[in-house]
Amino acid sequence: MEITISACRTAWGWVGTVSSAQGLLGTTLPATSREQALAPWLQRWPHAQEGLASHLATLHEKLQRYFRGEAVNFSTEALDTSQATEFQVRVWEVVRAIPCGQTHSYSWVANQAGSPRGARAVGRVMATNPLPIVVPCHRVVGQNGQLTGFGGGLDMKRRL
Repeated sequence: MEITISACRTAWGWVGTVSSAQGLLGTTLPATSREQALAPWLQRWPHAQEGLASHLATLHEKLQRYFRGEAVNFSTEALDTSQATEFQVRVWEVVRAIPCGQTHSYSWVANQAGSPRGARAVGRVMATNPLPIVVPCHRVVGQNGQLTGFGGGLDMKRRL
């Protein structure tokens, strides 16, 4: 599988992306440098080629607009789910459908994904989400509406 990595400069910092011919494999949260944004992908795929895959040019533009505060829809981005489990894919689909400005609980997501007792499993999927922003895990909150863990910190989750 040929892997392409690239970085996109946004108003919040550099966002790293990684893709295959099938679609997007991952994104990073904004980092302070291009190197930091690419580091997770170079670690996982040390032989990845650097460049902008043609199907990601529009994604980079959307990321720039999103971090400028514009309303952007990422739900149509093609994802390469070959590295994901069936449960992860179901959860990602549910979370991708949560509209901007709305939140839902882990248990709600679990129920929508067909696993009504799977709130903790949803939490694990969100904690290891390789596609932040595109799969907006920041829109998933605790049962009582409280913000819970987020890789970029709760302040960033609140801002997103």
